[in-house]
Amino acid sequence: MRETVHKTELSNELFQRLSEFIHDEIGIKMTPAKKTMLETRLARRLKAVNLDSYHDYCEYLFSEQGRSDELTAMIDVVTTNKTDFFREAGHFEFLARHALPDLVTRLGAGFSRPLAAWSAACSSGEEPYTLAMVLEEFALEMRGFHYQVLGTDISTRVLNKAKIGIYEEDRATAIPEGLARRYLMRSLEKDKRLVRVVPELRARVQFRRLNFLEGDFGLREKMDVIFCRNVLIYFDRPMQEHVIRRLCDHLAPGGYLFTGHAETLNGINAPLECLANTISRRL
Repeated sequence: MRETVHKTELSNELFQRLSEFIHDEIGIKMTPAKKTMLETRLARRLKAVNLDSYHDYCEYLFSEQGRSDELTAMIDVVTTNKTDFFREAGHFEFLARHALPDLVTRLGAGFSRPLAAWSAACSSGEEPYTLAMVLEEFALEMRGFHYQVLGTDISTRVLNKAKIGIYEEDRATAIPEGLARRYLMRSLEKDKRLVRVVPELRARVQFRRLNFLEGDFGLREKMDVIFCRNVLIYFDRPMQEHVIRRLCDHLAPGGYLFTGHAETLNGINAPLECLANTISRRL
């Protein structure tokens, strides 16, 4: 049996080729500071496809067969997926107290049609399930209110986890106690310390893969709420503007866009009205 060794390092030349390839495929900018990170993560793929060097891996990845068989797996290990329930909690408070009542009053969202919310980089699902909890609580107070939640991500690995809706117990500590009792089930095997989103809430959330560089996002309806947080920081400025403008194409006039606290839309040419530092409304 062939023994695979990984003694070679990722050369600057190969890193540059990979950086350009990743940028062209998914828009993420790989700065020289990320060379060690990329080398470490791709080592998993070398082992998985039984190749000895980064040179061989690149030759395979850039081939027609590699693009067909390996591209998605490479993207899965390259992308960073960090999220939590109720992350940047002020956004969800604003959504419940201000955005939802406004969308109901001005657009009839939730009554004349289901209110549509989109977590545009949902990772392992904590954000769209948080959205669903907030919307379900709103529905309990507003009889007849209907909604739907979409979660998209470029990584099939995290999407598979999101669809299942099972999380380590300590990852759910940010969920308010009352909501946790209503929307989480605890594992009967207490030593596993796992929780799962209840079936009724899971049924409200749909997941699918989406690459921001795809020509067509495949969304049939306009969204009332879009969360696209802590994603723009991985893109250069032209790509940031491209993504924001594409999101606006799918955001209903009067709909709300939430971005991350480390991100700014200053200088981006898009049909948005800034309401707060990270909250905008579609003109």
